[in-house]
Parts: sequence; structure tokens; C-alpha cells
Amino acid sequence: MRALVLSDIHGNLEALNAVLAAAREWDVLWNLGDMVGYGASPNEVLAAIRPLATLTVRGNHDRACCGLTSTRSFSPTARASAKWTQEMLSADNREWLRSLPQGSLEPERRTPDEARVTLAHGSPLNEDHYIRNMRDAWAPLQQMTTAIAFFGHTHIQGGFAQREQEWNELRPRYLSRNNSESWSLPLAPGVHYLVNPGSVGQPRDFDWRAAFVLYDSGSQEVVYYRVPYDVVAAQQRVLRSGLPQRLAARLIEGR
Repeated sequence: MRALVLSDIHGNLEALNAVLAAAREWDVLWNLGDMVGYGASPNEVLAAIRPLATLTVRGNHDRACCGLTSTRSFSPTARASAKWTQEMLSADNREWLRSLPQGSLEPERRTPDEARVTLAHGSPLNEDHYIRNMRDAWAPLQQMTTAIAFFGHTHIQGGFAQREQEWNELRPRYLSRNNSESWSLPLAPGVHYLVNPGSVGQPRDFDWRAAFVLYDSGSQEVVYYRVPYDVVAAQQRVLRSGLPQRLAARLIEGR
């Protein structure tokens, strides 16, 4: 089974379309949340992702933009974009976001040889916690009930691995910042992995390209990808919408 794993689309339709065009031969799509907020195409993104996603967990921006939680903890820019998104969302999309499961989700075993995984927006232990470094990763890796957990929230592609007293940070190695590239991670037996596919619509690892991963449960491999997209068109949408200009500028900065 091959799973396409996406996170943090953030209303960026151009980036999502580029990812879907680049990702071929997948069987299921696992969606780690924050589909809306920041970007100027919330309804269009949801129209594209809802029929494709096999499993979805919510993100903190999904919650705020559908009115489930307050935006008091958001930055002024994030608060402004959440308010705009609330006003733009269709009633159907708003209710769908409100219905999404919280926390983490463990897909049921579909074939005898398929390893179970955990899906989470933030930490598998708390949907709002960021896993930015090994200190953040320590508790989730110790308490994981599956060999692999996919998480997002940080907008930074990579992850962490642990076997007994050996701990490693995972960072894909790419050659450029302009072309489509991939980086393969073979999954070793007896190792716990926290894998962040990166952000589709608003990367913050100084690489502007859209990010995602493909997970192959048969070959036990995770392949990280970066793909360019029409960032100018995405920026123009933001500027025409009246959203804060900073949200357009940061797309090309990758931060």
C-alpha cells in the first residue's frame, strides 16, 4: 500500500494542485490538517481535498477558522487570516471542518502485512504541541504505540527516529531550491519514527517548494518530496483578497 501524506495546505490551491500532479500511484491519502487559514483559496482547497482524503485529522487553524476555538493565541496576521477565512467558508465546509476528529488517528489494518501508523497534526500526545527538536520528540517517541507516526504543524519537513539509546534527527538532503526533488528514507525494523511531510502550502524551512511524502508499507520506505508551484499566482490571490501582504511575501521566502 502506498500512502500520500499531506499536511498544512493552508488555503494554497496552486501548491496543492502541484503536489497532486507530482504524486503518482498512491492508494490512500492521509491528511494531517490545517487545510485552511493564511491562504486565499479555502473553499477551493477543501473542494479538492475532501473527496480524495481517506483519513483526515484537524489542525489548529481548521478549528479556529470554523469557530470551534478562539484565535486569542494567534499572531495578529494569523488572527486576521482566520477571521477572513471564517467569512469566506461555505456553510458546508464550515460544518465539515467542525466534524473532523481531534488528536491522532490510527488507521485500521487493511492487509495482513500493513504496519499500523499514527496520524496527528501536532504531537501524537497533544494536537497543539509542536515537535521542533529532539527534546520535543522524546516523549512521543517513548510513548508511541505504532512504529511510525506522521505529524505536521511545524511546517518543517523531516522528523526523528529512535531505537533504544540511539536518537537521530531526520533532514532530507536536496541539491537545489528550484526543481522537483525527492529523498528516500528506508525504515529499519525496531525503530520508532516521527515523520513530518512538511507543509504543502506554507513551508517554513527556507525552501519555498511544496512538500509532501509517500509512504510504502510494502517496501517500508518513506520518500520525501519537494515540488515547485506557481507561487506568483498564489501571491496574487492573497493580495487581491485583502489578506495581509506578509502572507504573500512569506510564500517565496519559505519561512
